[in-house]
Amino acid sequence: MYVARVGAAMRPEATGHNGWMPETRRFAMKVAYLGGAFAGWQRQRAQRTVQGELERALQRLFRVPVTVTGAGRTDSGVHAAGQVAHFDAPLVVPLAGARAALVHTLPEDVRVLRLWQPPAGFDARRSATGKRYRYRISWGVSLPPWEELRSWRLPGRPDLDLMAQLLPGLVGCRDFAPFASTGHCGNGARGTVRTITGASLVNRGRRAALTFEGDGFLRGMVRRMVGALVQVGRGTRPPGWLRDLLAGRVMEPAAPAAPAHGLTLERVFYPARMLRG
Repeated sequence: MYVARVGAAMRPEATGHNGWMPETRRFAMKVAYLGGAFAGWQRQRAQRTVQGELERALQRLFRVPVTVTGAGRTDSGVHAAGQVAHFDAPLVVPLAGARAALVHTLPEDVRVLRLWQPPAGFDARRSATGKRYRYRISWGVSLPPWEELRSWRLPGRPDLDLMAQLLPGLVGCRDFAPFASTGHCGNGARGTVRTITGASLVNRGRRAALTFEGDGFLRGMVRRMVGALVQVGRGTRPPGWLRDLLAGRVMEPAAPAAPAHGLTLERVFYPARMLRG
């Protein structure tokens, strides 16, 4: 082993007698999904999305329109093991019953793993302090199909030692514009500046996983960091090219994006008090 580290649907009535509406409360949920059949997280007209599936299931359960807000927007094909979202709805069934109903209502590629009432002020996006993403690669013999769904299969073993040596250069606070999707300029006052707090590479047999933790990620950022590392690991680009990208000395050729299906949003971080409920 090689390890390198840096740093049945319920249908309650939404209204009571004489049109009385139960009190609306905020709920939080931890969601997992296989992203292959989705056009990403965000609701889109005429496209199947994770947000859309959740909102349809919740409207069926609570009998009122429900808007779901996620901690982040995963792209088409990207998976999640620990996405977090919130929504406001009337509490008309016990939490355990609501989660059980969602298991029966949602399609097989989306699951609500936990449903709770967070403290006042919780916002899935604004309350988050960081995220963890993991990208899986493999090479050689075929993997079991459930692993192939979430792994980028390469034609041969890359130079993992060299890739690990480059990880420290990705850690820290810097401008990650060279690793953002084309046309994405970040948001808010910080623009394309982000802080990566940890990066690791773990190898087991003919598989490897690259894990990144940070205070936030630009659209396409993890996939482009992995794409650049793999290019160097396969000898397509020299190590200096990646260092020059990080230093902002070059912008072309741009870092290539690794395929979406190898990426999983593993966890969203919050202050401990926000997870009680």
